Amino acid sequence: MRKVSAKWVPKCLNADHKRQRCQSSEQILEFFRRGPNCFLSRLVTMDETWLYHYDPETKQQSMEWRHSGSPSPKKIRVQKSAGKVLASIFWDQDSILLINYLPKGQTIKAEYYSSLLVQLKDILKENAAGRSPRGSCSCTTMPQLTGHLQRRRNWPI
Repeated sequence: MRKVSAKWVPKCLNADHKRQRCQSSEQILEFFRRGPNCFLSRLVTMDETWLYHYDPETKQQSMEWRHSGSPSPKKIRVQKSAGKVLASIFWDQDSILLINYLPKGQTIKAEYYSSLLVQLKDILKENAAGRSPRGSCSCTTMPQLTGHLQRRRNWPI
């Protein structure tokens, strides 16, 4: 007998969710089979990440060489609550299409994602109509963050 840990899984999907994922995957494969050359040019991907207002040092980065008898180094803990912002990024095979920063105090709801999709749709229309050069990026930012970056990098306000 031995002690074992449970395997961590990111999501616990029920039968309906599994079926929906299979159907979506089959649709994507069908699109690819119809036109593999243009498939990637039509694919848009999105990801979200938290951007912290500090640069945390990893445990590996903080390691030091020490003699066996010397005391271990002390590391002061940086509070993650110093500030963070959620960045939503959309891109295709050629470039970043949209970067959006969640405004402070706003919660993520269906309306937030709907507004992101409307912005993305407008950008894709502009790119298709040739009004916007390929590879251009639209950024919707918090005014405080934008102003801070402009002052820090000497960008024109």
